[in-house]
Amino acid sequence: MKPYPFTAVVGMPDLRLALVLSSISPAVGGVLVRGEKGTAKSTMVRALAGLLPGVDVVDACRFSCDPVEPDPACPDGPHAEGSAAHRRPARLVELPVGAAEDRVIGSLNLERALADGVTDFQPGLLAAAHRGLLYVDEVNLLHDHLVDTLLDAAAMGRATVEREGVSVSHAARFVLIGTMNPEEGELRPQLLDRFGLTVEVASSRDPELRVEVVRRRLAYEADPDGFAGQYAAADAELAADIEAAQRLLPSVKLPDDALRQIAEVCASFEVDGMRADIVTARTAVAHAAWAGRTEVTTEDVRVAARLALPHRRRRNPFDAPGISEEQLEQALQDAQPEDPGPDDDGPGSGTPPEGGEASGPPPSSSEGGEEPSGGGRSGGDQKPVGAGEAFRARRFEVKGTGEGAAGRRSRAITDNGRTIGVQPAGTKDGHPHLLATVRAAAPHQRSRGRSGAGLVVRSQDLRFARREGREGNLVLFCVDASGSMGARQRMREVKTAVLSLLLDAYQRRDKVGLVTFRASGAELALPPTISVDAAASRLDGLATGGRTPLAEGLLEAARVLRIEAVRDPLRRPLLVVVTDGRATSGADAVKRAQQAAGLLAGNVTSVVMDCESGKMRLGLAAELAEHLGAEHVPVTEVAADTLAGAVRSRISGKAA
Repeated sequence: MKPYPFTAVVGMPDLRLALVLSSISPAVGGVLVRGEKGTAKSTMVRALAGLLPGVDVVDACRFSCDPVEPDPACPDGPHAEGSAAHRRPARLVELPVGAAEDRVIGSLNLERALADGVTDFQPGLLAAAHRGLLYVDEVNLLHDHLVDTLLDAAAMGRATVEREGVSVSHAARFVLIGTMNPEEGELRPQLLDRFGLTVEVASSRDPELRVEVVRRRLAYEADPDGFAGQYAAADAELAADIEAAQRLLPSVKLPDDALRQIAEVCASFEVDGMRADIVTARTAVAHAAWAGRTEVTTEDVRVAARLALPHRRRRNPFDAPGISEEQLEQALQDAQPEDPGPDDDGPGSGTPPEGGEASGPPPSSSEGGEEPSGGGRSGGDQKPVGAGEAFRARRFEVKGTGEGAAGRRSRAITDNGRTIGVQPAGTKDGHPHLLATVRAAAPHQRSRGRSGAGLVVRSQDLRFARREGREGNLVLFCVDASGSMGARQRMREVKTAVLSLLLDAYQRRDKVGLVTFRASGAELALPPTISVDAAASRLDGLATGGRTPLAEGLLEAARVLRIEAVRDPLRRPLLVVVTDGRATSGADAVKRAQQAAGLLAGNVTSVVMDCESGKMRLGLAAELAEHLGAEHVPVTEVAADTLAGAVRSRISGKAA
């Protein structure tokens, strides 16, 4: 079945342009496509492969070497001048989210290395994608170390494998394209910066456009070949234009005036580092070639900035990507030479991307808000109070050693980390352990009839490293939103502490969830997700009021943890109960809260964040912590520096 035609995709001009520019100049660094589910992100990316010109490759070379300029370090080389070659279509290689590192970068055959003394390298997906496209759907769900590997290879144009003292390197130049749904979590700003361009896509609200999308999709599913044939001429024309732009690219000049505009724009938006300037320059050159020009103009810089800068303005996970159109135009105008001439400070022929509003985090809903009435004791809802600036939080970790997804919170047996032992093949394969393998094979050399210099190694001799690192956990917040929490200063303090813990969870690769309880019941305000910015948004809009159904909150938290234990059994939970310890809703409220706490005690690692303040304190949160078997932490001691100060005070006190 033929793929969906590229020119048949309706709308999304920014995505179309970004993909074309990356195809013209792979040095741009690829494209990150951000958007809600069901917006044809994957469809357009897969259709792009059919537009790229074919490539000439050396016969029998697994690394797709160019016969004109073969890679001198190719593991299948060296290739003699004039080696036989053939032409094949450009490849689209898809990288699954659950791919292992060896599948991505390749692996060494340890048995042959020990027995024959040769480096038998099995190429991975990076080798398959050389001189083509590498597509990662849901790139935000990929393990960070794999994303780092991909982006390093894309930037350097080479992939290197280091295993047990053996090093193999090969060319890996490809166009990297990643798609993601921001609702499922964000990439770290450091990784965002490594993508050359980014595009935000959203489904159209125009009924006529939506009708056309459905009509074309149904026609394609009914007759894929016939539908593709209708757009074959348009796709062929676009492919010819891309090939012409690729030929023109080396001739495009970047004048000093355009370079000064690029520097002015990047400085104006206060992006970190110099990668933004370099990517914007490369994109502007590619856009000029696409337009058939041999010199970069202001319009090329304007288009390049809109694609290269939005994701580089994020400094923490709660910042919204995007750039201000007015600020962009002002920066371009400021960089214009001061000589008389026609006024050229307008937007030109470019059209701003849909939804291109001014960037930056939205103002807190609490700024200028009214003081809640009744000192936080009324039974009705009170207006949400915003959080203060997040701080570096203490690290709370789950007891014991787990085997969950790689992260940075609790101890776990992982694929990466320090070696703490060895394990035989078949138990849980990972990185080969050379010394342990040699020791396992050595006693059997005489019985196996060894005669040469190499070892006679059998599969049962293979040993793999057992490594300990850190895992990500499920951090479930159970937040008291009753009237006793409604005092403005107290709720601001609580939200700041929880926001700081959310930022800590983001940095440690955790999933997060949010349960709130107030009035007469509890609700799951946010099901467990890796999107901490979604949790921050729910927290920001949290209203308070009513009595304190502590038992219902703990029971709801227990229910959520039971469900998650089935869905994601390897991810261990950490329960953070945010409360002053009061239980005032329903009959026997205190007794029921103690019983609910008993259900969780011993089964879940818990922390009680004590929100009680003032000179007269009841100490109810500390009692709750005892029933939960949890660590008791006052809200004022959540910050990492307060813990360090307390430790120093204890040490100095003992010394005295």
